[in-house]
Amino acid sequence: MKTRYTKESVISMPQESADKNSLVYLVGGGIASLAAAAFLIRDGEVPGGNIIILEESEKMGGSLDAAGTSRNGYVIRGGRMIESKYLCTFDLFSSIPTLDNSKTVTEEIVEWNKAMKTSSKSRLFRKGHRVNAPHFGLSERHILAIERLELQPEMILGRTSISDHFEPSFFETDFWFMWCSTFAFQPWHSAVEFKRYLLRFTHMVSGFNTLGGIMRTPYNQYDSMIRPLQRWLETRGVRFEYVTCVTDLGFCHDAEGYRADRIVYKHEGRKKQVTIEAKDYVIVTLGSMTERSSL
Repeated sequence: MKTRYTKESVISMPQESADKNSLVYLVGGGIASLAAAAFLIRDGEVPGGNIIILEESEKMGGSLDAAGTSRNGYVIRGGRMIESKYLCTFDLFSSIPTLDNSKTVTEEIVEWNKAMKTSSKSRLFRKGHRVNAPHFGLSERHILAIERLELQPEMILGRTSISDHFEPSFFETDFWFMWCSTFAFQPWHSAVEFKRYLLRFTHMVSGFNTLGGIMRTPYNQYDSMIRPLQRWLETRGVRFEYVTCVTDLGFCHDAEGYRADRIVYKHEGRKKQVTIEAKDYVIVTLGSMTERSSL
């Protein structure tokens, strides 16, 4: 058994392929765990009944949740702007039928965006008047700072903020106003996150003034993506454990290295634990964007 650590997850991964008796524990019920479960079934040939998803809340979807009523109002804690280069997303949902079974989720999204193209008439207002074609307003120093940030290894950037890498005038440019209003950034946010978004979305900068290229789902993303995906998993036997708060992982050390050997959790106020066998897998979502959020 070898254990591999990544920024997003802790994975206990056997060297040999999982046998039909291996269990897969996914901690967290967000899109990461739901997607992992689907790929394990579709591409890894893991029986759905061997997959257990542990979720702290009473609902799957993580930050792609959506709740409320017309009387009390609605809450969507997080949303994703999809674009044509989301290859993994479209690959996954090409296997998932819509709730009415008329087509795949990918086909529904593509068809919707052919009919309803995103085109903002004005992104910025200045002194009460709209700015029809805002210039980025970046100086050579600003551009060099952006390029330097893109090239810097994340380890060197560490826990620095965006404002640590740019002079104050950068945060008065039209580029910053369009960027921060598109991706919800503030100057004190992580420089590492800013770097990741720069690398991921640089190809879309030319359409910033109209939000050109942004794709949306027909309904909120919980109804358009999470519900069809969860139904697909449920029909294949995936087990969902709600109101299950994982508080700790236990590890053991053997000749092969470290591996997870137990999951400690709380369910209905009672502390419990599950033993992880050497043949099993553990995948843990870390750093949820809505962790500890409250209303």
